[in-house]
Amino acid sequence: MIDHVRDLASVRDATERLLSAAAKLDNVSVAEPSRLPGWSRGHVLAHLARNADALVNVLEGRPMYVSGDARDNDIERDAPRALGVQLTDVRESAARFQDAGAAPADWSRTVELRNGVTDSAARVPFRRWIEVELHHVDLGIGYELEDLPEEFVAREIGFLTDRFSGHPEVPATRVTDGTRAWSTGRVTEGGPEVTVTGASPALLGWLAGRRDGADLSVDGGPLPGLPPL
Repeated sequence: MIDHVRDLASVRDATERLLSAAAKLDNVSVAEPSRLPGWSRGHVLAHLARNADALVNVLEGRPMYVSGDARDNDIERDAPRALGVQLTDVRESAARFQDAGAAPADWSRTVELRNGVTDSAARVPFRRWIEVELHHVDLGIGYELEDLPEEFVAREIGFLTDRFSGHPEVPATRVTDGTRAWSTGRVTEGGPEVTVTGASPALLGWLAGRRDGADLSVDGGPLPGLPPL
């Protein structure tokens, strides 16, 4: 069962870690490239702030974004800001998200995110946790996949394997860290066609498009290509 209260606390902790680390940057380094193609660190911080506000919209029954173009334009507008402005925006938007999460609500209700995607309201805090943790890594400031909380890594692997489950372009695949296993890709009568094995952070890096999978072992065929998130 999803514990949205516990996930909100995890989001708060992850946000504080990110803000503390990002505070060591300066106006020059925040404008330097992040690990995401075409995005500076300022783009990443701007996206985190606008995503928090977008998820407030979701929790309060409004469209997540006015449009895809508006989302992109807001990030481009906010990306060049000075570090202090960026950090204040991330902090204040995170507080708005926490306030929305603390409001009395039916957490079993279905909410709509981007592109017609729906989910339970209770999973919105975990979705925000994903944004904060992975984009902290994307900043390229010393926080790596191996530094992510173990609980988060296992849950995110489960989340992403569920996302690709049944996808016609992904072969039936067993994903395992040697202790736990997840299934994803096409459903076939003969079971998984491919088994991908590796350390949990490495598996997450591949599933989330943050690593090329070179540090994983594959049996039954080549490493499956995954659709973009």
